[in-house]
Amino acid sequence: MMFVSNLTRIIDIMTTNKYESFLNKFNEPDWLETLEKLLPAIHAVDRNAVQIWFRFYPLALFRYLQNADDKAVAVQKFVMQGKYELKDQIDSSHEFLYGHRFWTTIKNEIVRRAESFDDGNADLTEEIKRIAKAAADQSKTTESLTIGIVAVGLMTLTQTGFDAFKNAPGAAKQPTGLMKKSPDQIVGNRAKDDSQGLLGFLKTINKEWTVRYDETAAGGKFKLMNDEEIASGAARDQSQNWLEKDARCGEGVIPVECRSAACGTCWIGILEGAEKLSDVGVRERKQMKIFGYNQPDDAKPILRLACQAKANGAVSIVIPPWNGVFGKKIYGNVEDVELEPATTSAAKLRETIATATENN
Repeated sequence: MMFVSNLTRIIDIMTTNKYESFLNKFNEPDWLETLEKLLPAIHAVDRNAVQIWFRFYPLALFRYLQNADDKAVAVQKFVMQGKYELKDQIDSSHEFLYGHRFWTTIKNEIVRRAESFDDGNADLTEEIKRIAKAAADQSKTTESLTIGIVAVGLMTLTQTGFDAFKNAPGAAKQPTGLMKKSPDQIVGNRAKDDSQGLLGFLKTINKEWTVRYDETAAGGKFKLMNDEEIASGAARDQSQNWLEKDARCGEGVIPVECRSAACGTCWIGILEGAEKLSDVGVRERKQMKIFGYNQPDDAKPILRLACQAKANGAVSIVIPPWNGVFGKKIYGNVEDVELEPATTSAAKLRETIATATENN
């Protein structure tokens, strides 16, 4: 019996390694290209969210740190702060996706597929669709709501390994707040601007907009004056002890070290309302490359620095649990720049950030 048990375990390891080997064939551009193909099939409620998630957990950064001679030194050099590893948040990194509610089923379907996989030449796009269909059938929902979270699940497996992925509890949080509504209701609610009253059309009226940073909580929002930077509005919200919740949050719910696009701590994802924000300036775009945040080239992209993005309408955002400066080393497409943090606390980062952007 012991021999049979060990043999079964060996077969399981060999089989699951095939799936990991298959997924490991693809680099970050491959994944982003696949995601681009899948976007039309993903419901609007998660279309931006999935793209943001893949920028929050870049495969290129993971592989660099994984292969570094001294990971601790690499992390220090990249000024990494917060929770940047998926292994510590297998079941929680994607809570801002509508599809998160299907996570238990999705995870089980991915494990089932990994344990039966025997096709090293499979197509990544078709793999995602295949698992999404099986999960949608089980959950009695549509594939448009499972495709995005399946892609997230497969990338999570890629960065954590099959054993850790399989052994994670697989628990999904019950929908709360705005996320309790239907997908179409959420999309419609995100798009709504605050009423400015009967005289709201006048330019002399001091307009005020809502920024949602946590759609699962009724109080997960703050107010912003018209044409004000998102970080400034966040700093006025002192309803909670933000520093106690996150050591990076010295001013408000959004981590901020400077106010001049010099530190990268205030990067955010835009779930809805990117078009209501000011265009990306030359400095912000260049700095985003330095930080390595892989901002799309649009004039109003879905990744922004909160200290630079000014709002002219209601916006829904998501705040990443970490920040760093790794663009030069990981992507190699950054020109040398002189960083000038505007505050005393940000100045402390000057030397380490400058080092992170050097050619070595």
